[in-house]
Amino acid sequence: MVTTSGATHRIAVDAMGGDLGPSEVVAAVKLALNHSASLSPITLVGDEAVLAPLLREAGLSRSSRVSIQHAAEVITMDDKPLLALKRKKDSSMVRAIELVKNGEASVVVSCGNTGALMAGGTLRLRPMEGIARPALAAICPRSGGHFVLIDAGANPDAKPEHLVHNAILGSHYCRVMLGVENPRVGLMTIGTEEGKGNALITETNELLKRVGDLINYAGPIEGFHVFAEHVDVVVCDGFVGNIMVKSWESLVKFFSAMLKEELQANPVRATGALLSKGAFNALKERINPERYGGAPLLGLNGNIFKAHGSSNRRAIRSAILSAKEMVNAGLNQHIEADIARANELLTQPTLG
Repeated sequence: MVTTSGATHRIAVDAMGGDLGPSEVVAAVKLALNHSASLSPITLVGDEAVLAPLLREAGLSRSSRVSIQHAAEVITMDDKPLLALKRKKDSSMVRAIELVKNGEASVVVSCGNTGALMAGGTLRLRPMEGIARPALAAICPRSGGHFVLIDAGANPDAKPEHLVHNAILGSHYCRVMLGVENPRVGLMTIGTEEGKGNALITETNELLKRVGDLINYAGPIEGFHVFAEHVDVVVCDGFVGNIMVKSWESLVKFFSAMLKEELQANPVRATGALLSKGAFNALKERINPERYGGAPLLGLNGNIFKAHGSSNRRAIRSAILSAKEMVNAGLNQHIEADIARANELLTQPTLG
């Protein structure tokens, strides 16, 4: 386990990897610091010659709250993950991960190359004892609130025990981020009848029943349950989860654009839209993918929070604040004990 006793929960921010450039990241850091006076210290990792002037322009001086860790290279979105990690050891992403590995920071926030971030985190921080594959946990809106979707894309070729671990990881993350004391966990499949789904789902369903003392397993769920007030954690492999998250985000943009077009179609509708502006703003905030800023890569000996490559300053600010909340809750320490117990239960022989 990576220790961070001297890190004061410092947040390392990869300042160079996002599509909108380091200026947007610096602006996000300013928003985050203004939002929370108690926010953990932040280290911006990247080219000092680029970042120092941006800090001055933003009215941020180097202090106990903001510092710069120089890194001369950048892993781009076009780089092949493993090759980039090998060749660009002085990249902002690698240096940020190393701050966590060395106990100088508690979490990395990055908008960079997803494959490189997941590979770099897995190779350098290593999975927790008892976990074979880490998982991405995304927060999505549903009727009555939000739910955690896990895995959102880290492990597309999952085994049943990986999905059991995902259920535990997702339950703990749900408690911390959504405040749900006893999250209801559902296994994503194509039907709730016994035997529906493929071999992965059938075996996972049986294993989840065996760890029922550790999670509140509500059983298999299907597509129309996901956005209803049915479960708080949706468990699936990374292939299914990634499609679900991207489809939801695309659908939000589609309906937002369509609604705007229809409301501006004539003066009467435009007047009605103006009168309903408060309701529309509340709805927009509720379904906004930027609300939590991204997804953590759970199950590692250290914390990594992945923001979208196209994240703007508001989304990156949300990612920084979410990362702070995750670290302050001591999420990993709680997860380890449950994973160890789950693995014991999974290896016990079944009766009959």
